[in-house]
Amino acid sequence: MNNITVGWEPLLADLARFYEEVDRGVQQLSTLHAVRLVCRKGCHDCCVEGLTVFEVEAEHIRRHHAELLIEASPHPEGACAFLGRAGVCRIYEHRPYVCRTQGLPLRWVEQHPDGTPVEMRDICPLNDQGQPVEALPARECWRIGPFEERLARLQIAADGGELRRIALRAMFQQD
Repeated sequence: MNNITVGWEPLLADLARFYEEVDRGVQQLSTLHAVRLVCRKGCHDCCVEGLTVFEVEAEHIRRHHAELLIEASPHPEGACAFLGRAGVCRIYEHRPYVCRTQGLPLRWVEQHPDGTPVEMRDICPLNDQGQPVEALPARECWRIGPFEERLARLQIAADGGELRRIALRAMFQQD
């Protein structure tokens, strides 16, 4: 399973620094958009079934929540495996990148069929009140691409370029 190019420790240290940087940026945007963001503890509309993470993020979760993964059961199908009964994330402090940026106005670039780059934007429907996300200045949106690329580079260091992903539900030890 772990055909890693380098040991986990340096990768997990880099991942921790990555999360710290993400959290700082998320905090700035959360403060800026405080009026429109309704995401609060207990809101779990984005905690959907089928989430996957890079193996390096799965290892981070395993290291911090080994007991939960062995002794607890995943949330019933239909929602994220780590969602607790009260609608609260059971691994919140160690949640993956995708969960850290949920709810914010997001922007990314996709290639139009003719090859031209097109900026895309989105926001959680619960946070769609106020100025349309398309009209926000670029600096007021979370730019997905650069952070996803950095996370992918960490995974490449772990698996030599296979970019292995792990289903969150599969992390639980099942009888």
